[in-house]
Amino acid sequence: MRLSKVGYYADFVVYPAVILALTTAELRPAEAPKRLQWLIACVVGIAGWTLAEYIIHRFVFHRIPLAARMHDMHHSSPGALIGAPLWSSLGAFGLGVFIPLWWQAGFDVASGLTTGLMLGYLWYILVHTAVHRHRLDRGSFLYQTKLRHARHHYGVQEGNFGVTTGVWDRLFGTVIEN
Repeated sequence: MRLSKVGYYADFVVYPAVILALTTAELRPAEAPKRLQWLIACVVGIAGWTLAEYIIHRFVFHRIPLAARMHDMHHSSPGALIGAPLWSSLGAFGLGVFIPLWWQAGFDVASGLTTGLMLGYLWYILVHTAVHRHRLDRGSFLYQTKLRHARHHYGVQEGNFGVTTGVWDRLFGTVIEN
């Protein structure tokens, strides 16, 4: 959906604050095994985000009509302020991940995994914003990412669904080469 500038850029303020709060909560006096458990959950969350990003982009944004219409707006105007409102993404992380996981696995695992997913999401929105709105140095990681993502936007076939990484496209056979 089209967002105001404040609505679009709110993620860049709110997510770092929530990530900091969850990380700070983990820094409370705790035994080393709990901290290690949190750290492992965080790393799993970061890796898990890359797969979630691929699945959401491929199967939700390109297959489910309501989401596909919104995503088509993005393809038509890649530089427009189109995205998910903060309340929807934050709600998904809170109600869909953090609270159920806290209930099932405890606070350390829930906060670690949620922190990792949010770090992955924050990296995704930073990368996606950079590749659409900023001039990037040739040869840089972000420039290569921009080229890969441009093949998604302007290619004749569907593919390159991963924005932050092309790993899942290679694994699932959806990579678009030059």
